[in-house]
Amino acid sequence: MLNAKMQLQCLIVVLCLNAAAMAGKYSREVNEPKPGSSDGVTVEFRIGKLNQVWEKAKRMQMSPVRQAELHSDLKIQEKDELQWKKIKVEGLDENGEKEAQLRRNFNVILAKYGMDGKRDTRPMESNSLKDHDSREGDMFEDPRLDKLWNKAKGSGKFSDEELLSLKREFQHHKDKIHEYSILMDTISRTEEIHKNVISPLEGEAKEQVLQHKHTDLKQKMRDLNQGFERLRRLSHEGFTEDSDFHEPRVIELWEAARRSNLTEDELDSLKEELRHFETKVEKHSHYQEQLELSHQKLQHVEALGDKEHIKRNQEKYNTLSEKTREMGYKMKKHMQDLSNKILRSGLKHNEL
Repeated sequence: MLNAKMQLQCLIVVLCLNAAAMAGKYSREVNEPKPGSSDGVTVEFRIGKLNQVWEKAKRMQMSPVRQAELHSDLKIQEKDELQWKKIKVEGLDENGEKEAQLRRNFNVILAKYGMDGKRDTRPMESNSLKDHDSREGDMFEDPRLDKLWNKAKGSGKFSDEELLSLKREFQHHKDKIHEYSILMDTISRTEEIHKNVISPLEGEAKEQVLQHKHTDLKQKMRDLNQGFERLRRLSHEGFTEDSDFHEPRVIELWEAARRSNLTEDELDSLKEELRHFETKVEKHSHYQEQLELSHQKLQHVEALGDKEHIKRNQEKYNTLSEKTREMGYKMKKHMQDLSNKILRSGLKHNEL
């Protein structure tokens, strides 16, 4: 009788241990990888597909600045996707609109960095630090921009410093045209693929998602038109002494805020916040420059073959690379927050 009782107790202990092991095997902590090291393999992101993109990027011939930009974009995507998972659990994305937007954003990232499997005739380097004057008269790959730039450059209205600022604005507009083209192409291909596929987003819900996509495209086209109008005005009139900002991305946010019917007090508050943001953008640009210089120096010392010298420069390069990625993520997140804040403020005032 006693032996039977002991055997029963042993069986219960074994079953409990097995249950605990199985629970551990299938827990969220085990299946959702965290940044760091796991079995000797570095995991950069908590989402598998983002890790796959990052590992592929490291094998590609991509400039260090462009690679850092990709890392920042993937970190933003990771933040948005993890946030969406919480929203989905709470049942707040019933029509799948947010999910569709995240999928679209991910496809845009792949296309932007030439990782979508599509033959890409775009230049791999869109690094604003490099000289884009590869062919005089065809700098911005857009006849309207090239004509405007050549007219401004030959007008004599701009100092060397002002020409550099104007060139940054033209390059930013060129990049926005590029991103718009990618987004439009991505949406067209996605709709073609899913046209004859049974989707869970049926009827009205599916129509809302499609409508949101095209509303997004229309807004971006309006932004492009307004941006070109600003370049046209600048090229003809020059910079005014009371220009509030110098960085194109900050100027774009400020122009959007001024069009959003905010009160004078709200605009003053936002202007102060944008000044802090502009400092962050300038600091990030400085680190990008230092990273590019560090990469060039590392290549030089590697050619010389001095191991100690290589080690010191590699450590400096790694530190700069990590810092540039971190600052890029914080800057893009701050820009995302500011854009959403301006959009919400504009909607609020339109409803009043």
